[in-house]
Amino acid sequence: MNFKQFLSSIGIGSMQIDTVVERPHLDEGETLNGTVYFTGGESDQEIDYIELNVLKQIENYREDSDFDIIEHTVAKQTLEFAGSVKSKKTVMQQFEIVPDERWILDAPKAKLILRTVVHIKNGVNAKDEDEITYGVQE
Repeated sequence: MNFKQFLSSIGIGSMQIDTVVERPHLDEGETLNGTVYFTGGESDQEIDYIELNVLKQIENYREDSDFDIIEHTVAKQTLEFAGSVKSKKTVMQQFEIVPDERWILDAPKAKLILRTVVHIKNGVNAKDEDEITYGVQE
């Protein structure tokens, strides 16, 4: 059984950010647990905070719309981050998100996405996303 699954990797300059969850395929009643790892690069990097968003994406092509994919946020968590990631050092931040009935997919072309957004002090926010599953799989 694979308890740690690499999900996301964001490179900011020379700093690397990895989001790892224990299980990306959750049954009803289970909790999404994981860790965000920051590995410092050549210089210190100031981070304001981290956002974890679980999104329900629905592919819905319509001729009268400019958008083929509709997103709904079903869970959001903000992780405080005090200080900076020092050069060549690794820092980790754990998280836990409790699913609810909004995570259940009710459309044939729907999927759940875990999006990690890192807010950099005086810099450009970085984000990455990967698919997770919840509940009964077809």
